[in-house]
Order: sequence, then structure tokens, then C-alpha cells
Amino acid sequence: MEAAVHSREIRKDNPTLRKILRTVIWILLILLSAFTLIPFVWMVSSSLKLDREVFAFPMRWIPETFHWENYSLIWQRVPLITYFKNTAFIAIVVTVLQTLTSSFAAYAFAKLSFRGRDALFLCYIGTIAVPWQAYMLPQFIMMRSMGLYDTLWAMVVLQAFSAFGVFLMRQFYRSIPSELCEAARLDGLSEYGIWARIMLPLSKAAIATLVIFTFVSTWNDYMGPMIYLTRDINKTVQVGLRRFIQENSSDYHLIMAASLCSLLPVSVVFLCLQRYFIEGIATSGLKG
Repeated sequence: MEAAVHSREIRKDNPTLRKILRTVIWILLILLSAFTLIPFVWMVSSSLKLDREVFAFPMRWIPETFHWENYSLIWQRVPLITYFKNTAFIAIVVTVLQTLTSSFAAYAFAKLSFRGRDALFLCYIGTIAVPWQAYMLPQFIMMRSMGLYDTLWAMVVLQAFSAFGVFLMRQFYRSIPSELCEAARLDGLSEYGIWARIMLPLSKAAIATLVIFTFVSTWNDYMGPMIYLTRDINKTVQVGLRRFIQENSSDYHLIMAASLCSLLPVSVVFLCLQRYFIEGIATSGLKG
């Protein structure tokens, strides 16, 4: 015990040792990051090669000739533009609806007092543990009876509400002092006004976190569009990629180019909101 305390004191009083430890940690983190990026770098490299060069040995990370025409050929093989439009519509509308509905419900669960509030919240959050396959058939029957089968609105209606989003926003709202809401009520501000003028401006980090999770999961969804969307004009990019792979199974360079294009919107959203995302993870998940 004394030896451990003495060792910590030495590290604390020795700035050189602290710098060495910090440098070693940074080197390890950089190596781990580089290792995780290897598949992505290989995909980018393969998308700029000819098919015979993709699996050539030894591997050439930088192609001798950059074949940018691969990115123009993929749009001619299948209607990727239609798939991207459908996916963008679903992802954007679902993200907006989930942000609104989750923040509304989270405000009620966090800042309003009503009978059965905690029990209702536990029941709602408990739905997260129920696998989608358990209620997939009832959902399908409901969408078909509503006349939404094989329409983009079926995907929007099914994903407009999120128990995880309510939980995330509620945890963040609980970290905001209730005195702010009480003062606003005394000043005559309605509950909707408190939500719009106080809660939302103070919860940018949580909103950004929810936006990233929702947009990424909706954009990458495969099973939902595969089940509910049958006409080619309504298919999303993930289902379209599957069709592209089936029709061009030997053209790996084109498959890599199409896959890279499908990742760009998700990457742009994450890069734009990553600062708020990190802040939201650090605060929302640990409060309450």
C-alpha cells in the first residue's frame, strides 16, 4: 500500500514521467484509430481501381491510375438517384418527427407532475427490450389496413416515435434546474412556451445526439424497407445496394464505389454534429 502511494506521488511530482505516459497513450490511441480505419481506406482504394486490381497481391493501397469513372458508372447500372431520394426523404422526416415527439414526451416525463407518470414511463421504456420480430406481423397488418403498404409513409409512421429518444431526452431534461420552469410559469409562460424557449435551447447536445442516432439508424435500415417497399420506385439505398450487388457481383470496384456513396450522407451528418454528440453522451447518459 505504501509502495503504491509512493509510486503515485512520484508520478505526480515528475512532469517528465507524465509527459511520457501521455505520449504513450496518444500513440496507442492513434494506432488503434488507424487500425479501425483500415477497412474504410481499403474500400476507398478499391473504388478507384479496376476489378482485376482489387484483390491483386501484393496489395497496392494507392492505385497506379485513379479510375474516377467508376463513380459515374454506378448511377447507370441501377436507379441510385431514386434510391437516394427515397432514403433521404424517410431519414429526414423520421429524424424531425422523432426529435419533436421525443422532446415533447421527455419534457412531460421530466418536468410535469401527473398521476402514474413514473409507471407510464417505465412501461414505455420497457418496450425497448421487446424485439422487433415479436410485433413485426401486427405492424405489417396494421400498415396494410391503413393503405400505407408499399409507400414511403409506412416507414415514416413506423419510426415516428422512439422510446430510446424519450429516455435520452428525459435524462438530459432532468439535469436542467426545475427552478427555471417554475420561474417561467410564474411569468405566465405556457408549457409549450417553456419547452420551446427554455428546454430546447438548453438541450442542443441531447438533440444533436438524438439526430445522429435517428438519422444513421434510419438511413442504414434494411429489413423495414425490404418488407414494406416492393416497387422499385419506392426502394431505399440499402435495398438498392443489395440489388446492385446481385446484378454486379463480380464488379467489386463498382460495389465499393456505390457503398462509399451510401456512406457519405451519414458521415457528413456525424462530422457536423460530432462536437454536440460527444457532449451529449457525456451529459445525457450520466444524469438522473
